[in-house]
Amino acid sequence: MIQVPFSPSRAALLLDFDGTLVDIAPTPEAVRVPDGLTADLQRLRDMLDGALAIITGRPIAQIDHFLPGIPYAVAGEHGVAVRPAPDQEVRQRVLPLVPADWTAKSEELAVRYPGASIEHKKAGMVLHYRRVPEAESAFRELTSVWPVESHGFHLQDAQMAIELRPLGIDKGKALEELMAEPPFRGRLPLFAGDDVTDRDGVRAARQMGGEGWLIPDDFPDAATFRRWLHDLSEGRGWGA
Repeated sequence: MIQVPFSPSRAALLLDFDGTLVDIAPTPEAVRVPDGLTADLQRLRDMLDGALAIITGRPIAQIDHFLPGIPYAVAGEHGVAVRPAPDQEVRQRVLPLVPADWTAKSEELAVRYPGASIEHKKAGMVLHYRRVPEAESAFRELTSVWPVESHGFHLQDAQMAIELRPLGIDKGKALEELMAEPPFRGRLPLFAGDDVTDRDGVRAARQMGGEGWLIPDDFPDAATFRRWLHDLSEGRGWGA
């Protein structure tokens, strides 16, 4: 079992959602929050004096839906929107809009592959092919001709998906932004995720003197990670 190298009084916990706190589901809306997770997160938030955050590709409203009343802070859409504390307004960056023809052609292509889907975000979109792997090549062919950088975006591979994201936005920068705010300021970040997009969070946490882990590199799956979180919430696995 991984040991945290310092005590809760020095730590801040910043966590990905899909594939880390909850198992990956066929569609984003189909995820299930496991029994006991809510209680574990609430205990951890109290133990860390509020220094618990969710850093996710989802919009903040979806985290509030699945984890009502739990996160002290949320960075949504990889940091496009950040709520440093529950009593603060969401900070929303002004970012480029996805060209309408990209959206229309993506939707048209998804219709040709039943089970594929397009997830629209305030600043970008995700082309999901988890339920229809044969749609991957068609999605890649479509997106390969988009002049994404000239429109202020870049393409990022995700788990069984291709994500169109704004340039200059990633989970590492979101982590740094949250760590500059109370109650995170002055603590050491612990970040965990499971996807390519989470590597930026791991790197930023380590650069700030904390630690970062990835599933399945450091934990075999989300269920194992949740059991580790449960142990932390009961005081096991912390250093001095």
